[in-house]
Amino acid sequence: MLRTRFALFSLLSLLIISCGDNATDLEVPVDYTFDRNGESTVDFSGQTTRIAMATELFETMSDFSGDYELLLEMYANQKADGSDADPYTDADLNASTKSIKSKVAASSDFFASNSVESAEIRADFEEFIAKHIAEIQPNQNILAAPSQAGQIADGSTPRYVNGKGLELNQAVAKSLIGALMVDQISNHYLSSTVLDAGNNLQENNNGIVTDGKSYTEMEHKWDEAYGYLFGASANPSDPLMSLGDDEFLNKYLSRVEEDSDFAGIANDIFEAFKTGRAAIVAGEYEIRDQQVEILREKIASIIAIRAVYYLQAAKTGIIANHLGTAFHDLSEGYGFIYSLRFTRDGQSDASIFSTSEVDGYLNQLLEGAGFWEVTPETLDEISEAIASRFEFTVSQAATI
Repeated sequence: MLRTRFALFSLLSLLIISCGDNATDLEVPVDYTFDRNGESTVDFSGQTTRIAMATELFETMSDFSGDYELLLEMYANQKADGSDADPYTDADLNASTKSIKSKVAASSDFFASNSVESAEIRADFEEFIAKHIAEIQPNQNILAAPSQAGQIADGSTPRYVNGKGLELNQAVAKSLIGALMVDQISNHYLSSTVLDAGNNLQENNNGIVTDGKSYTEMEHKWDEAYGYLFGASANPSDPLMSLGDDEFLNKYLSRVEEDSDFAGIANDIFEAFKTGRAAIVAGEYEIRDQQVEILREKIASIIAIRAVYYLQAAKTGIIANHLGTAFHDLSEGYGFIYSLRFTRDGQSDASIFSTSEVDGYLNQLLEGAGFWEVTPETLDEISEAIASRFEFTVSQAATI
């Protein structure tokens, strides 16, 4: 269903741009480059900062170079008592007032009136960190076994897991893709609640810029959505030249793009971002909103495709008794399944997957001895349940 809508929305957008009454007002640039009076109006520095913070957090967990307090300070960018912290190796990150935690499960549409679940999700990441420090880090040189955290050697790459077989650094990194990047893009910055807040429509129509800035508030909000996907790109104005420039959503857009079944998705997303931004400049809000639908659905598909991919890769590893590889794939799959909670159908105000559905999938993976005894049949069952919400098959998502 969703893939059919993608084609429909893309075609509709092209027809409107070509034939609409104000077609000449909409000029979509080749690159993501917009200016006013010779000055760039594009700014997503806050998103670049948070991606860098999340990268340091993941790397510090992965190389066991931080203790519990340091990792929590990286997550919140402050000490436990609320005072300033300097947890990062990058001085610019230490100087920033931004944080990862403040934007986790923080979208206007999903969590502004759902503070209880938002707090629970933020606490999940603190629990991942706590268990990584308490269970995995002190046992990194012990052989892992059911209920025993430690190391699984598989070829030349050791994996460090808890008693259920879960790599908690991977759980943090992949779950942040949904709880931070996808939630902020699809449910916050691309939301009409944010784009059209206050006097944004009137000010955008009249070209009234934010005090001291070159952009209107609506332009800036759109750019901030763009930044959570392309803010760490080597060339953010032309990001398709080097996909995979971060460890988060950009990396997995690259992975999906490499699959021949989904080739072209990166360009579709880039074109939708550019077209929506050009529509804002031209005051063409119907076209803008059509691009929002495209972006929400295509970004949701990235999460779903990679969730199924990792479950199927893990099934192959389990059958071959390559447990280190299988548990690594399951750990990444766990994070992508966690991220399904934040996906959004372009035509709906709700998540494609409910909290209870996502919790059910995760519980299936971790029940009993967890990854040590999960079966190929269970992985197929969850894979089919996820793929059924989209118009891709399990076999398509399983190959790359």
